[in-house]
Amino acid sequence: MEKTVVGMHQPNMMPWIGYFYKIFQSDIFILVDDIQFIKSGSSYTNSVTFNERGKTVKLTVPIKRIKGKTQNINELFPVDNDWKRRYTKRIELAYARCDYYKQERDFIFELINNPTDNHSIYNINFIKEITKRLNIETELKISSDMNIIGIKNATDRIIKLAKAVNATQYISGRGGDKYQDHELYKNNGIELIYSNFIDFEYKQYRTDHFIKGLSIIDAIFNIGFENLRLHFEEMYKK
Repeated sequence: MEKTVVGMHQPNMMPWIGYFYKIFQSDIFILVDDIQFIKSGSSYTNSVTFNERGKTVKLTVPIKRIKGKTQNINELFPVDNDWKRRYTKRIELAYARCDYYKQERDFIFELINNPTDNHSIYNINFIKEITKRLNIETELKISSDMNIIGIKNATDRIIKLAKAVNATQYISGRGGDKYQDHELYKNNGIELIYSNFIDFEYKQYRTDHFIKGLSIIDAIFNIGFENLRLHFEEMYKK
């Protein structure tokens, strides 16, 4: 039987390298946009981190809140679109002298200034376009388009989505081993596997120490798409 690897994640904002490596490892990757938005300091649905003079800077898009209503990720809208102008300026100041800035500036800024109001659609567009530029042929799907019903919990959601695309393997982040119900996957004919992503260091502008976990934009401006793709290929071989 041919193996089909599925990966899943909520559509984060300008995600980090590991997010795209999981897409690279998957045959099908599902952007889970119909789950509840949890507003917390650790949420990357509307936040992103950059390197600014050797320090990690976190930028957050203010989201319109509807009083008394639970909002799913695909129901989020920013308070205004002025944040795009502010982000562009901060990114320009932080990365203007990086090796690949001039080459990729227009492409990245066009993505940042996408006029879409819906924040989930905005994030999904960014993810899709970066995936294309990395020449990753993984099929991307959106969970709200898949009409999955009767979901009991997070694991049940994963299994139902995986079965909907006839997946034989579900790829999880390494931290997922702490809470995954291995037996439940096995009983549903899905093998649970884990990403082998390892943080790799690359030259970062204006810092003597490597800063992990930044938006993929940091790597794009510092080493470019081609070198980033080569790193993915080398990791995948191991």
